[in-house]
Amino acid sequence: MPIIEAKKVTKIFGSDPKKIVPLLDKGMSKEKILAETKHTVGVNQASFTIEAGQIFVIMGLSGSGKSTLVRLLNRLIEPTSGQVLFNGTDVLKMSPEQLRKFRRKNIGMVFQKFALFPHRTVIQNIEYGLEVQGIDKKERRAMAMESLELVGLKGWENSYPDQLSGGMQQRVGLARGLANNPDILLMDEAFSALDPLIRKDMQDELVELQQKMKKTIVFITHDLDEALRIGDQIALMKDGSIVQIGTPEQILMEPANKYVERFVEDVDLSKVLTASHVMKKAVTITPEKGPRVALQFMRDQGVSSLYVVDKRMQLLGSITAEDTVRSFKEGLPLEQIMQTDVPTATPETLLNELFEMMGNTKLPVAVIGENGRLKGVVVKGAVLAALAGNNGSEEGAEAHELA
Repeated sequence: MPIIEAKKVTKIFGSDPKKIVPLLDKGMSKEKILAETKHTVGVNQASFTIEAGQIFVIMGLSGSGKSTLVRLLNRLIEPTSGQVLFNGTDVLKMSPEQLRKFRRKNIGMVFQKFALFPHRTVIQNIEYGLEVQGIDKKERRAMAMESLELVGLKGWENSYPDQLSGGMQQRVGLARGLANNPDILLMDEAFSALDPLIRKDMQDELVELQQKMKKTIVFITHDLDEALRIGDQIALMKDGSIVQIGTPEQILMEPANKYVERFVEDVDLSKVLTASHVMKKAVTITPEKGPRVALQFMRDQGVSSLYVVDKRMQLLGSITAEDTVRSFKEGLPLEQIMQTDVPTATPETLLNELFEMMGNTKLPVAVIGENGRLKGVVVKGAVLAALAGNNGSEEGAEAHELA
């Protein structure tokens, strides 16, 4: 079961919003509804699911409805219609007391503006929400200190906000959102006020924190690079409607319409796509097969090199056709002519990190997964094809040749 499921969630601003919902069902546009009824469509029948532990990014230009949508999830803004299910329970049907408990226990929020109390210390700011909930002073201090350490601010607990940099202040805001250990963290343009370098650091820290804590994060941004960098799933909005939901790779490589195409056209694919996107199956051999079998494999597969692996597919090295012929003529075992300094990468390695590596070797880059297992190889042709936007599927990228 998804942790969050939105079903045709709609928000219309105006004097009689309920009467506008049927017009949306008929496909009337946001502009026409405003012109004819003086009502504004904030969110238009948004439907999506969020799995536990995901970073789900909602993005779009200013006015697209993304900030309104995130506030519908915890009813800071009341939806006009639809359903928001948290672990199967409809948030829209919660009583005031149930809703308060849901907000306190299950959901946290981090805003663009740090909104720190200047007269409170860092630790006092972090524990403020716990204080409002009536949690015992000793317990809330322990919870706040744990949250403080998670965001890397140990030692700053007695400082005041004006003694911190912008990035550190945002860490305090993040720690405050995490202090009550919520299931879901809502982050609305949380890093947009930060300088570019600090922003990038915060993005990295958020991803690292999420991997450590396995929190479900709903992240709002207007920055495509940020969405691609941190998102597991991205929902792209326009005029209150979700126009596409997918992985960063799907958004880039399979845009749903012209609007999405234009949105992503200037993205540097090398900073988004990874080795796993372009890797091909490696042609392998185990050492005991010998040089005669190795040469036969090369002829059959049309390649000039093989990867030597053990029976568990752990990479041992590589052999070239030239060295294999020498091995055959001189009666040498494959282990003796095998090259062990094979260039390697992980499936998560970005393509721009492979460029220097591929420029310094004639061998394709071996992609190594867990326990040293060989998962595939990356050849130059596949990288160039992917950067050209054709998924690396050209015939020239299929052969694992020395290039």
